[in-house]
Amino acid sequence: MALIKSISGIRGTIGGSINDGLNPLNISLYTSAFAKWVKNRHPNTRCRVVVGRDARISGEMVNQVVVGTLLGCGIDVVELGLATTPTVEMAVSAEKAQGGIIITASHNPRHWNALKLLNELGEFLSDSDGKEVLNLAEGNAFTFPQVDYLGSIVGNYDFADTHIAQILKLKLVDTNAIANANFKVAIDCINSVGGIAIPRLLKALGINYVVELYTDPTGEFPHNPEPLPEHLTALSSAVITHQCHVGFAVDPDVDRLAIVCEDGSMFGEEYTLVAVADYVLSRTPGNTVSNLSSTSALRDVTRQYGGAYFPSAVGEVNVVAKMKECNAVIGGEGNGGVIYPELHYGRDALVGIALFLTHLAGRNMACTALRKTYPDYYISKNRIELSPSIDPDEILEKLKKYYANREINTLDGLRIDLDIGWIHMRKSNTEPIIRIYAESKSAEEARALSQEVIELVNSWL
Repeated sequence: MALIKSISGIRGTIGGSINDGLNPLNISLYTSAFAKWVKNRHPNTRCRVVVGRDARISGEMVNQVVVGTLLGCGIDVVELGLATTPTVEMAVSAEKAQGGIIITASHNPRHWNALKLLNELGEFLSDSDGKEVLNLAEGNAFTFPQVDYLGSIVGNYDFADTHIAQILKLKLVDTNAIANANFKVAIDCINSVGGIAIPRLLKALGINYVVELYTDPTGEFPHNPEPLPEHLTALSSAVITHQCHVGFAVDPDVDRLAIVCEDGSMFGEEYTLVAVADYVLSRTPGNTVSNLSSTSALRDVTRQYGGAYFPSAVGEVNVVAKMKECNAVIGGEGNGGVIYPELHYGRDALVGIALFLTHLAGRNMACTALRKTYPDYYISKNRIELSPSIDPDEILEKLKKYYANREINTLDGLRIDLDIGWIHMRKSNTEPIIRIYAESKSAEEARALSQEVIELVNSWL
């Protein structure tokens, strides 16, 4: 069984011994640490925390432990129940709460769960704040309030409709154009909270024909929950069978969006952000941000509109920090994560759907035709497994010296920019491996770039 502690929260498989796995004792410990961090950050304040969860089977158990612990720490709780990650993020700001906890293991399998921690802005904790929470948990020095100072449930409701209403208010979301396009849409919501929010969103956008796959939030995932092409064959078939214009798939907490074209082909996970950015930049020119492992197509599209593209380290918190620094109008990650700051600073598949449908309606073309308007890039994802005795930092340093005559970026691991593409290498924080991402104008070239690094490292080992 696994338990992974990181700056963004705690993640693990359900069960196990006291120090192994995500069990009630660990859940309570890290919730107590977060509660103490919130109270230290907001002294002399009656603090409140928003709590929401995806639909995975362990969610109710984890939710009860989290809520009970927060109350025992003197924190008031706004309990959203089943809610998407972006919905919880928006609720923190709307409720003027001092923090939030999202109970979700994102795209991990059904036996995983996690606590994702938010600050008072509804954004993931910074590196320093996350480390402070971990240190508080390690210190295990908590003083709990007496009975008259316990927290209470101050809200218990569904925030999804408020989230959707805020999307509909956005200037770049054109419900009339979407309704007039008479789109037929298929959706795969992996039997999680997307099945609650996405049908409501599509109805509000004026979509009358929706083919629903796996919209019952039972937590019983019908396939691998990561929205990758090999897991979306049922959605592709549904799009073709029902002659839909487009299909949408999300992960269990609805912060990633994958798109299927009218012929059942994949629009491309990397191109979700590219297409949405194309539309946003056409109306509000400005700067963009994505992480170092995301496609160069976003850079190309940004420059077409006279904007500047900025890379960030991998991780939503790093993308958001860079977006604020360079005042980006759109940003995100190449895994289908769209961050539109006009709504909020968080990956949000719901606003991604609304902006993409507006874009598709405005361009008056099929999904496959829209995809062809963007430059073709291919990413190869690989990894090198190391023995525990080998220091991955030493390997990365040797690679840096080997590629010293190339353009090098050490913001996050090591990225090498070449004439035919780029290679990005990062060590894992939880396993003795180095992840390798390479991009080029063809799949063969991308694989060759990755293989070059793999063979080089293996020769050293």
